[in-house]
Amino acid sequence: MSPIAFFYIIIVIFLAETILTKVLWYLNTTRWSHELPEELSGIYDEKKYEKSQKYEKAKYKFGWIASIPTFFIMLAILVFGWFWALDEFLRQYTQNTILLALWFFGIISIVSTIVSLPFSYYATFVLEEKFGFNKMTRWLFFSDAIKGLFLSALIGWPLLALIVWIYSIVGAGFWTYAWGISIWFSLFFMMFYSSLIVPLFNKQTPLEDWELKTAINDFAQKVGFTLTDIYVIDGSKRSSKANAYFSGFGPKKRIVLFDTLIADLSTQELVAVLAHEIGHYKRRHTIQMLALSTIQTGIILYVFSLTLSLPAVSQALGWVEQSFHLWAVAFGILFTPISMIFGMLTSVFSRKNEYEADDYAKQNYSGEHLSNALIKLSRNNLSNLRPHPAYEFFYYSHPTVLKRLAALKD
Repeated sequence: MSPIAFFYIIIVIFLAETILTKVLWYLNTTRWSHELPEELSGIYDEKKYEKSQKYEKAKYKFGWIASIPTFFIMLAILVFGWFWALDEFLRQYTQNTILLALWFFGIISIVSTIVSLPFSYYATFVLEEKFGFNKMTRWLFFSDAIKGLFLSALIGWPLLALIVWIYSIVGAGFWTYAWGISIWFSLFFMMFYSSLIVPLFNKQTPLEDWELKTAINDFAQKVGFTLTDIYVIDGSKRSSKANAYFSGFGPKKRIVLFDTLIADLSTQELVAVLAHEIGHYKRRHTIQMLALSTIQTGIILYVFSLTLSLPAVSQALGWVEQSFHLWAVAFGILFTPISMIFGMLTSVFSRKNEYEADDYAKQNYSGEHLSNALIKLSRNNLSNLRPHPAYEFFYYSHPTVLKRLAALKD
């Protein structure tokens, strides 16, 4: 197949993905209602539901506005060959494959941040502020952006350099080494994410609420879950939205509660949420999702290695004889349909796991308290509880709260 054929395929895939996204967005709007639906009467009152609908409409409108310049910039980059032009510009200063890849993706990352930053700023200080969610200061917003860039460079550049170096030595067979590196990388971050990365952005302190700590420890002992680390994270400095998560495994496992979650829920409801998180561990969901992710990454790397024998893939973005980074960009777009399938498969497994974790909390603690917690969180976060089924299938990693509540009642 010729480079021009691959180029047209890339354009078609890019346009098809954009159209599909917008169709799913539109379908979701068909579920909006001016009146409080009967099935939500136990969660929202009319005033709160009206606010949730305004929030959904504001996000939808903003999503459209933000996507338009992004779409046309990307289309222009593809049509006018700006990826190739950047590659040619960088080759004036170096022919080193590793440096070319680092500079290429580094510049793209910086430009992407610059383009997206105004929209992120608006979303935070206008949209989220309007509905009472934003708690960030402007200093914190920009410091987060700078930290994110430096962290991406600190982690991403050595990883990219290592992979490109391996490719330069072994060729297409690099994928097995890259796969092994990705597995090690995933395990490392699962173990140390909360202790190494989170402190760069948030303060974590041991849980001091004696009543809550005692209740959590009593439940953990009851179900045979060894727990030494329960932390509270200062999520309230960024948003009023609440959350909790479980990280790590073995001696590094840790439960983290947002301070907003503690403020919103009763002790019994908090323990029910923690029972859900422990349910993920007990049902081995972390290992299952890691295995699924590992398999998917292996497939992606293997298929990518096959395309490296097709110079036309790289040349579809510009007439370069051999360019690992242009190959990677072209492949990323060409692989989009399969990536979407992988994403949907992951979401299917994730939704199944959420039901199982809910059931664990119900069987071992209280389905009623977990239901009350879900209702409070949905109401406080102005959650959309009636998404279109197609939108839910593509984008929701969790079942809707209505479905979870129904399952907890069975």
